[in-house]
Amino acid sequence: MPYRRMDATSRQQITDMQGEMALPRQNGELVFATPWEARAFGLAVALQESGVYEWREFSAALSTEIARVERAGNTSTYYERWLLSLEKLLVANNLVTPSEISDRMASHATHDDHGGGDHEL
Repeated sequence: MPYRRMDATSRQQITDMQGEMALPRQNGELVFATPWEARAFGLAVALQESGVYEWREFSAALSTEIARVERAGNTSTYYERWLLSLEKLLVANNLVTPSEISDRMASHATHDDHGGGDHEL
């Protein structure tokens, strides 16, 4: 798939997410507690930039995931929800299968050297 640079509208959609979907920030800068969170963010943005999906698709998936885990009383972090949204979107677009995701996560969990545990990409 050819690379396409993120247009100003897409960049604005990402940076302007509000409410529960707003990116964690401190003093205006994005905040990532662990390296896997930054990689998950970067992967979602890179896939959008390359045309795999529109940002509105990802933000809708994230909104749905946030609502689902809150209804269930789940205490997952923002980026755990982000990653689940990304995984579901990639499966829905037939880019990976759930078993491929599970296998990859299991492989990385045994070779984790960045403090990301189960969520290494």
